[in-house]
Amino acid sequence: MTTSAITISRADVERAAERIRRYIWPTPLIPSRWLSSVTSADVRLKLEIVQATGSFKIRGATNALLRLRESEPDVRRAVTASAGNHGQAMALAAARTGIALRVFVPETAPHAKLDAMRALGAELVLTESYEAAEEGAYKDARENDVRYISPYSHPDVIAGAGTVALSVFDDAPDLDAIVVPVGGGGLIAGCAIVARSVAHPVVVIGAEAEASPVFTTSLGAGEITRVDVTPTLADGLAGNLDPASCTFALVSDLVDRVALVAESSIELAMRELIRRERLIAEGAAATAVGAILQGLDLAGRKVGVILSGRNVDAETLRRIL
Repeated sequence: MTTSAITISRADVERAAERIRRYIWPTPLIPSRWLSSVTSADVRLKLEIVQATGSFKIRGATNALLRLRESEPDVRRAVTASAGNHGQAMALAAARTGIALRVFVPETAPHAKLDAMRALGAELVLTESYEAAEEGAYKDARENDVRYISPYSHPDVIAGAGTVALSVFDDAPDLDAIVVPVGGGGLIAGCAIVARSVAHPVVVIGAEAEASPVFTTSLGAGEITRVDVTPTLADGLAGNLDPASCTFALVSDLVDRVALVAESSIELAMRELIRRERLIAEGAAATAVGAILQGLDLAGRKVGVILSGRNVDAETLRRIL
């Protein structure tokens, strides 16, 4: 077990919730008879798919830029890297706070995400991969003396992401398990911080795309380890970890397990969420449901499942259906 050099507490998450309250939309926690039947559990879906910009990312982005504006009132620019959803959220938060934003993003990102970032006023720099996007953003920040806001390892982004779980437990204080998609680890780290602060034990389970098994591999090795990333419907989860990311230590310390989810299970989850629940979820969000469909042992538990985003291209939906 490792120890994170960055300390983020429930109090930080609560302060983030108050800070961003007027900028985000309340999202429902709804029962799923389908998944409850599949698991013999009481399963509820947290619909961050109906959040502003179509994902939970607006929470961390808004918290980070409001905090930046508080600490540096004269700040004019920020830079970030994104697979798509964080960039959209940052673009909206930047417009609200009067900060110019440059986003380094893989050219393979869904067109819906690229178009949304441009529409919100962000300057895009397209790169060949997510790793190249992070490297380019870091270089830009160093050379031009601007603030880099990581999409997953910035403390204010993690605290903002944790407000998802704060809302979940406010609505259902008796939940004893949560299933969370895992990409860079910011969402599950924030959610786990909240889960570990409640009065009863809560099982925290991550769902990671088999095509990008960075946490599964790194946790097995005991250190951040580079992996080969292959194409996946869960584009929002794909990519290697920044070697300096604090999320590896947080996940190692606070998360019970990370389940690998096959591409076929992600596709099945996306299709069945539409067919059975009439919900559109992008691949990253559906990965949490895919983990359940693969047979997570949740019988008898009260389970919250984070549907993290809905930003999927129409062509992808057409192919899946």
